[in-house]
Amino acid sequence: MSAATKKSPVHDRHVALGAKMADFGGWDMPIEYPGGGVLREHTAVRETVGLFDVSHLGKAVVRGPGAADFVNRCFTNDLHKVAPPKAQYTLCCDEATGGVVDDLIQYYVDDDQIFLIPNAANTAEVVRRLQAEAPEGIEVTDEHTSYGVLAVQGPRSAEVLESLGLPTDLDYMSFEQATWQGQPVIVCRTGYTGEKGFELLPTWDATPALWDALVAAVEERDGRPCGLGARDTLRTEMGYALHGHELSMEITPPMARTGWAIGWDKPAFWGKDVLEAQKAAKDYHLTWGLLADGRGIPRSGCAVKDSSGAAIGVVTSGTMSPTLKQGIAIALLDRGVREGDSVVVDVRGRELPMTVTKPPFVPSHVMD
Repeated sequence: MSAATKKSPVHDRHVALGAKMADFGGWDMPIEYPGGGVLREHTAVRETVGLFDVSHLGKAVVRGPGAADFVNRCFTNDLHKVAPPKAQYTLCCDEATGGVVDDLIQYYVDDDQIFLIPNAANTAEVVRRLQAEAPEGIEVTDEHTSYGVLAVQGPRSAEVLESLGLPTDLDYMSFEQATWQGQPVIVCRTGYTGEKGFELLPTWDATPALWDALVAAVEERDGRPCGLGARDTLRTEMGYALHGHELSMEITPPMARTGWAIGWDKPAFWGKDVLEAQKAAKDYHLTWGLLADGRGIPRSGCAVKDSSGAAIGVVTSGTMSPTLKQGIAIALLDRGVREGDSVVVDVRGRELPMTVTKPPFVPSHVMD
C-alpha cells in the first residue's frame, strides 16, 4: 500500500478481522474476510444479510439558491421527476463526446441542496466539472471524508436497522435524516446487490461505533461482514453497470442500456446533443448478458465471437455466479446480436460457449 492510499474510517476493523485488502480507486478496502470468502459472503446477502463498508465512495454537496436546477442542467436524469427526500441514479457525461465521466446517486435534499455519491476515483473530476460550471451563489464542495457509507443488504436488512432504532419504513430510493446515539445518520433505501437493503451515511468519526453495532446485529441474524469481492459478484448477477467496465468515456449510456437514466425531454444536460444523435443513428454496440453453457469463467477483456468465428464484441465484466453456479458475463456486442444467440468467448485461448440473454441473471428483490 502506497503512502498516498486512503483508508476508510473502519480500516482497523477490517485488519482486525483478517480481511484481504486491495486498492479500490485509491482506497485500501476489504475484498473478502476469512471463514468462507466471497462465496459465503455472497450467499449471506442473498439469503440473510450482509454488511459492507463502502466509505471509499465519494460524497459532495451542491448548495445555494437553485442548486437542484443547476444540477439538473448538468447530469442526465431528470431530478424534477422525483421530490425530496428522494435519491436518484444519474450520469455525469462529457459535453463533447457523451462519454460517461461517472455514474452516481443524487440525493434531493431540497431545492437548494443536492447531496452526491460519486464513485471513489471519479469524485474529484465530478466536483471539478460542477465547480467550473457553477453560477454565482452555488457552492460545490468535496465532502469525501466527511461521511462514511455502510451498506446493509439482504432479506433481513430491515431487522438489523430496527434493532438499532433506525428507520426502515422507506420507499425504494427514499431517504431519511435520522440519529443514532445522538449522532446524525442518513438512511437510504438503496443498494448495489439486487436485494432489499439500506445505505447508511454517518459522519466520518461516528462510523466506527455504528459499524461495530451493525456487525453485532448482522451476526445475530446469521449474516456477516462482506467485502467488495461479493459486492461485485452480486451486482454482476443483477447486470448492474460498473464504471470503468460497462460505462466509461468510450461507453456511452445508450450503449450501456442506461438510457432510462436520461431525461431526454429536458432542455439541457451535458452531452445531450451528441447522445441524441447517437441514439437516433442506432449504429452503436449494445450491452448484453452472457450465460455459460459449460464449465468456464469469462473475464473482463475476453473477446466474443459468433458461431462462425467472427469477432462481435468484448466482455466488460465476467465471473462465476455463486447463485447459479455458472459462468456469467456482461458484454458489449454488435448491434445485430439477438437474445438467445449462441456465441463463443475466448477464455485464455479456450472457447467457452455462451448464450446471449438479458440481465438480471437472478430475480431482483430491491422492491420487497
